[in-house]
Amino acid sequence: MLKTGILNPAINSLLSRIRHTNTLVIADRGFPFWPQLETVDISLVDDIPRVLDVLQALSKNFVVAQVFMAEEFLSVNTPETKAAFAAALAGMPTVYEPHVIFKKRVPQAIGLIRTADTVSYANLIVESG
Repeated sequence: MLKTGILNPAINSLLSRIRHTNTLVIADRGFPFWPQLETVDISLVDDIPRVLDVLQALSKNFVVAQVFMAEEFLSVNTPETKAAFAAALAGMPTVYEPHVIFKKRVPQAIGLIRTADTVSYANLIVESG
């Protein structure tokens, strides 16, 4: 029985299949459904859990080469929200790109973890290092 780390068996299974340069999407509650992607939905109620909760849990045992985000995140969120994301992403090279380009990366991901995050454009594509 697992006692620490990520306890969700579906997430553990998904993470174990991600290899060097593969990507994983960590999405907010409004992110569209992608039929071709394995999706683990862990949303409970608004903001439980959040994208940054998943990133924090994942980064303890996951080598992040880089992160992709929509550049719209920077223009629509508060300074406090942007600071929280910047702190969580510290040391992880982050590429901001138009949301339409960001979404073109999604089909190449190994899977998607859907959270209950209500932050606009909080979605991350995490590339394994």
